[in-house]
Amino acid sequence: MMANEKQYPMTKEGKEKLEQELEYLKTVKRKEVVERIKIARGFGDLSENSEYDAAKDEQAFVESRIQTLENMIRNAVIIEEDKENPDVVSLGKSVTFIELPDGEEETYTIVGSAEADPFEGKISNDSPIAKSLLGRRVGEEVTVQTPGGEMLVKIVAVK
Repeated sequence: MMANEKQYPMTKEGKEKLEQELEYLKTVKRKEVVERIKIARGFGDLSENSEYDAAKDEQAFVESRIQTLENMIRNAVIIEEDKENPDVVSLGKSVTFIELPDGEEETYTIVGSAEADPFEGKISNDSPIAKSLLGRRVGEEVTVQTPGGEMLVKIVAVK
């Protein structure tokens, strides 16, 4: 690995998901896009052919995504579960906290940026919320940075 290449911390599942996407792009999507370009070429004058332009743009996007995925998979660092400290927030674990004084309970899994998906409750270890929680323990009160400002939370569970 070259010294300047970024490493991508991720769970085993996260890496498998990226490998599946890469496989799909290489075996299915690439062929579909090439087919679209062939068909679009048949529409005549390429300078005014929006179908051709769209297909070429999609091809560029697909090829770029393939390179990105290959790089992330090549530089993946699999997160091993921290069994020594079961109640400490760390990468790959889910953390449940309540906003003080009387907020809702929220649970997030802290993952590497490559597999972050806020809609699935997976937040990047680079995010301000995760940075505030990493290394903290169940029962601790922590000031968390959010887009809406600071909030005080109490960690109630780590899994």
